[in-house]
Amino acid sequence: MNIKHILAVVATAAVACNGYAEGYQVNTLSARQNGMGHTGTALKLGAESMIFNPAGLAFEENTIDFQGSITGIFAHGTAKVAGTDYKTSNGASTPMAFNLGFKVYDNLAAGVSFYTPYGSGIKWGDNWPGAVLNQSVDLKAFTIQPTLAWEIVPGLSVGAGAMITWGSVDLNKGLVTAASLNGLLASMSNPYRFNDTPASINLTGRAATTVGFNVGAMWDVSDKVTVGVSYRSEMNLKVKSGDAALRYANEIAQSILQDKLNVLNEANFTAEMPAPAVLNFGVSYKPISKLLLAADAQLTFWNVYKSLDIDFLSETLKPYNQHLPKEYHNSWTFRVGAQYSLTHRMDIRAGLMVDTSPVNDKHYNPETPGMTKIEPSVGFSFSPVDHFTIDASLLYVAGLGKDNASCSYPDLLSGTAASFTADYKVHSWCPAIGFRVNF
Repeated sequence: MNIKHILAVVATAAVACNGYAEGYQVNTLSARQNGMGHTGTALKLGAESMIFNPAGLAFEENTIDFQGSITGIFAHGTAKVAGTDYKTSNGASTPMAFNLGFKVYDNLAAGVSFYTPYGSGIKWGDNWPGAVLNQSVDLKAFTIQPTLAWEIVPGLSVGAGAMITWGSVDLNKGLVTAASLNGLLASMSNPYRFNDTPASINLTGRAATTVGFNVGAMWDVSDKVTVGVSYRSEMNLKVKSGDAALRYANEIAQSILQDKLNVLNEANFTAEMPAPAVLNFGVSYKPISKLLLAADAQLTFWNVYKSLDIDFLSETLKPYNQHLPKEYHNSWTFRVGAQYSLTHRMDIRAGLMVDTSPVNDKHYNPETPGMTKIEPSVGFSFSPVDHFTIDASLLYVAGLGKDNASCSYPDLLSGTAASFTADYKVHSWCPAIGFRVNF
């Protein structure tokens, strides 16, 4: 084994910094709109429009509108390997959004949003068969977005916001498989055998603040029909100095491997994580006063993720910088939703999302299994008193499954290529609760 083989393994580990495909983009940013299939491009949502389509903020009728939402994502994944099922043990993820909007003039509005546009978390465990690819990952991104919206003429508005974004990554993966080290021990006539992952690595890093933009337009075609379009720009979240830390299964593993792996404690890295551009089209229709229908189509430009480039900070390690192909393709998400006003204090909602995967099948990795997902939802809003509303919704994410998904990786001890193949299934429950206060 040489140093280049070690660094190739570490670079492969860092792929999980952005290897979460459709799961990378959070589609749970409103308790109200989650119940309506997360539609919103052609809807006048008050302060929440700053996220869905900034132009919608211009139609806010209140002087001040303050909204907040939090979602609990309870995700479950299963990987079948050689006939045995291995399940994730994820904690709850909690994406959130808070939006404050206010009228400046009758045709001009401003506001600021704080939300989590990207994020993912998965925990397979330290000793499952795919541990050499991923044991756990926790990825987070946060955005503050100041926004202005202008109703140019009655029924036609434009809006723009500056997205100020930062994030972090915390990844754990195995470096050496038990089978690989047992083979080495057998060649040394050593009778000891490992059942657990002998050596693992933790990679952590914080992405520097980056700036993008969110712009949109909205037009009332008639009293019943509104159309909208919005565009969020691409951003690159760059980890300028990630940190690596080793851990061993026991003292025997450490005594055998530490001389070979010590270099990893010095292999601080940089990596860029593209947050792709997103283009949304939407239409809403109000056939009767109590019923509102909406449909959105979202194109996410994942084709910018051609490769992951890993650069090591140590001068002695620069010859071993890695450029790993990913070759993602653009993907679509389709949404439909309906809202019906039961009373002047109670609205009910239902919706459906279809989220297609951008993952290249040649580079499939279990850090977040990519597959097309079907996502039905229901929800309601209730106003117990004037100027205050409670929103609640439930979204279910059903992955369509992915069989015989595989990827290759370098075996650290032998230096040869190895592969991992599994059948994947995922599903999630996503309850959300929110509030709205306006004056």
